[in-house]
Amino acid sequence: MDKTNFMLLLIVILLSSIGIIMVYSASSAYARDKFGSSYFFFYKQLIWLLIGSAGLIFAYHFPYSNWKFISKPLILSAIFLLLLSISPLGYHAGGAKRWVKIGSFLFQPSEVSKLFFIVYISDFLSRKKVKVKSFIKGLCPPLFILSALVILLLMQPDFGTAALITAITLILFFVGGGNLIYIFSLFFFSLPVVYYLIFRGGYRKERIIAFLNPYKDPQGAGFQLIQSIIAIGSGKIFGKGFGASRQKLFFLPSSYNDFIFSIIGEELGFLGTITIILLYVVFVILGFRIVLKAKEAKDDFAVFLALGIILLIVLQAFINMGVSTGILPTKGLCLPFISYGGSSMVVNLTSVGILLNIGKNKNIEEGVLT
Repeated sequence: MDKTNFMLLLIVILLSSIGIIMVYSASSAYARDKFGSSYFFFYKQLIWLLIGSAGLIFAYHFPYSNWKFISKPLILSAIFLLLLSISPLGYHAGGAKRWVKIGSFLFQPSEVSKLFFIVYISDFLSRKKVKVKSFIKGLCPPLFILSALVILLLMQPDFGTAALITAITLILFFVGGGNLIYIFSLFFFSLPVVYYLIFRGGYRKERIIAFLNPYKDPQGAGFQLIQSIIAIGSGKIFGKGFGASRQKLFFLPSSYNDFIFSIIGEELGFLGTITIILLYVVFVILGFRIVLKAKEAKDDFAVFLALGIILLIVLQAFINMGVSTGILPTKGLCLPFISYGGSSMVVNLTSVGILLNIGKNKNIEEGVLT
């Protein structure tokens, strides 16, 4: 394993280790009250971490070029799984149908669909090349698939994931040499749709209002954001100490999931949060080293796939931290490798395995034409 791959793996191990510790801290009180054991979510997250590690090992040894040949079956399976989640077989919780229940575990198809779509769009862009500039042959086919996924995600509803994969698509098309007129036109034409979805959907409108002024409804729509800001602010420089959070004691909803960054800020302080941010920054730098090596080797599929995986992980991290600090409106996206969530952990670790496999390819390491 070369230095870049080793450092990238080390960063992921550090983030995952911090995650498993903070999931226990953030969830212990709630788990003890609801399930009779403060280790309930810790043990479940540990199992998912082990499964995700197995996925990473598999993806690390599975030649990344093989993903190219199964991209179409993968995207079809993603559509099928999303249909399954909104069918009567889907699991309903918190006003959404985003899960499929397997025994005692909940599986979230939207997490898998992110990775499968990145594989599909990477294969498409690497095959079409010059045709990417064409509207009919270049933009329409992936736009049709993207539209199908977005519609299914909005039916759950999962606006955050829909926005995420749309943003990744636009960036990859831009990098792939897509016609800028078509890309910007697609962006601007989508704005009225986004406006309608936000201001015609009651809970989304409330989130925007709460984002702009959470103190207008401190006991309602603004409650979660206010508690999150209190948690981060009360941590100051060094934090209150591990396990000493007060906001996790039934004040901050989703403290071990979507808002775990707030608990990190409260318990570990500014130093803890800046450490997390720096780890993600180093992850991006190391990931881009792999992208640049793939570009030197003229392996387009590897370039798009590696870049898509980096965007998938880092954009989620940015959005999650932005929501926790009040920079962005509330979205249901977890903090990669850290938040509680089995599907997210497995998919993100498997994605890292693919990235490491790209990085270990001899042709890409040496920057030679494949």
